[in-house]
Amino acid sequence: MSRFATIAIVGRPNVGKSTLFNRLVGKRLALVDDQPGVTRDRREGDGKLLGLEFRIVDTAGFEDHDAATLPGRMRVQTEKAVREADAALFMIDGRAGVTPLDEEIARWLRSEDTPIILLVNKAEGKQGENGLMESYSLGFDNPIALSAEHGEGVVDLFDALRPIVEAYDAAEAEALSPPVEGEEDEDAPLGPMKLAIVGRPNAGKSTLINRMIGEDRLITGPEAGITRDSIRVDWQWEKDGEVHEIQLFDTAGMRKRAKVVDKLEKLSVADALHAVDFAEVVVLLLDATKGLEAQDLRIADKVLQEGRALIVALNKWDIAEDPSSLFNGVRTALDDGLSQVKGVPVLSISGATGKGIDTLVRVAFEQREIWTNRVSTARLNRWFEGAVTANPPPAPGGKRIKLRYITQARTRPPTFVVFGSRTDALPGSYERYLVNGMRKELGFQGVPVRLNFRNSRNPYDE
Repeated sequence: MSRFATIAIVGRPNVGKSTLFNRLVGKRLALVDDQPGVTRDRREGDGKLLGLEFRIVDTAGFEDHDAATLPGRMRVQTEKAVREADAALFMIDGRAGVTPLDEEIARWLRSEDTPIILLVNKAEGKQGENGLMESYSLGFDNPIALSAEHGEGVVDLFDALRPIVEAYDAAEAEALSPPVEGEEDEDAPLGPMKLAIVGRPNAGKSTLINRMIGEDRLITGPEAGITRDSIRVDWQWEKDGEVHEIQLFDTAGMRKRAKVVDKLEKLSVADALHAVDFAEVVVLLLDATKGLEAQDLRIADKVLQEGRALIVALNKWDIAEDPSSLFNGVRTALDDGLSQVKGVPVLSISGATGKGIDTLVRVAFEQREIWTNRVSTARLNRWFEGAVTANPPPAPGGKRIKLRYITQARTRPPTFVVFGSRTDALPGSYERYLVNGMRKELGFQGVPVRLNFRNSRNPYDE
């Protein structure tokens, strides 16, 4: 049982579902644009309304198309979201009035067991009054006049949702067993791992996540660029009797910046980069049938610049030609193109067959462990003294650079501060020497390491 009641928003395209979703979650999570059909996958968020807390699901616009087409596959996801929800908000456009497609959606919803709340959006002003009166013909209880953009009608929506949410909360409280005293784990592990899947269009990101979770949660197909929003999917990975919590993020494919001219695609790429910012570990998915391209290196560099742990996965490995040569070529190209981070893991997987998925997840947890590692100050300075003694800093202009000690300022990514004198004259090659030594001796292989330098203050300067 979910922690909160689940409420789905359903309706035909461009009636304002994503606008209402963003208002209820309090953030611009879902992409919103004037053109219809922006939302494709189900998007979930934590909704709040005047003290009520629930899980809100934004769905694709319901369209009457063959199930084999992209709109048809989107409709299947919408139908599934409604059946899994505790209630559904059926939204129509008050200015447009009741359309034949609204009537078809209403007939389908009346055949389902999920409670339905009818919303007439864009009902502000006289233009929406006719649509509000027409909505009674759809056969549901009193419709709620709403303006998702301006927030009008939210009190009436609260009154309609309140009995559903409170009934769910009461049932959940009864189902939960009381905690047993003395069983708290003092060495609690890290929270759910935030794992983002990124890459060029049609690399198989959504297919991979569907295979991971064991269901067709995300829309897939031969068309490139199906995914637009960054979709979060909560997943439990079971291994050796242990259950590990993971938050998976599916993202839109990222093409070369010069090719991205459509406004909606720009919004999708920005949303994907936001998912990278939020993630702990990022999997760069490559199409093994196409190999490594310059755009892949640009994406990888962006991930590392944001300080995230990176894994490179060669997808569609089951249909790749000359796989051994391909793997070695990608490994060599990454070592050359990502010289700032040595040892980035490279794996071969297949989202279609499931090959290599357990290895991918295991390596992701290992990289997160490295990414969050903190080294004691004593151990860090023992290594530092040995490194400086073995290879002293240069003396540009005949003036020595003195490096006194080092400390770890933070983790996620591992960040260190070196104190000394004339550190601003230290060449980049010496900084790389120190970083490479830390990777080898202190176990920071494959993750970005940040090294900052500070000049110690001389008390006699004044």
